[in-house]
Amino acid sequence: MGKDVRPFSKLMKKVVVIGCGGSGKSTLAIKLGKATGLPVYHLDRIFWQPSWESLPKDIWREKQKELVSREEWIVDGNYGSTLEIRLQASDTIIYLDMPRWLCLYGALKRFFQYRGKVRPDMTEGCKERITWEFFSWIWNYRKTKRPETLAMLETLKEEKKVLILRSRKEVDAFLRDHPTSKVSR
Repeated sequence: MGKDVRPFSKLMKKVVVIGCGGSGKSTLAIKLGKATGLPVYHLDRIFWQPSWESLPKDIWREKQKELVSREEWIVDGNYGSTLEIRLQASDTIIYLDMPRWLCLYGALKRFFQYRGKVRPDMTEGCKERITWEFFSWIWNYRKTKRPETLAMLETLKEEKKVLILRSRKEVDAFLRDHPTSKVSR
């Protein structure tokens, strides 16, 4: 069988955006949604209920299955317990493999930008916060989560479009060069 030569935009109907906290997942998902017309779903908005209450595990898994059964979507967020559901249903995976310092900067910038407010990709009633647990997760991500994520992506690269973007410049170039890009940066 020959390689599929349809334009990339025709192949991109179910997109997963993953990466360390503060890497720019939500921002990329929003811009990509505007560029492609695909609906964007933020996992933080689905998982967190008002006052930072998490969904029960069984309901969370069911919501993931329902979400990926839709015809088109962009989903941003990691949530390792359900990541496999999204990866298997996707046709495109975008991994933001940003340096630690950039992720820390992104998380702190977001905290100060939305301090005392609910950010647009979050559930109403969840005012922006930064916890030691989240900070520690970002700090240790490259050691703990990155190797297993890269290994997982390696196993999927033959059947899915896997993009690994390692800098803001690469993200901007991806958005600029995307065939349906209407994004203003």
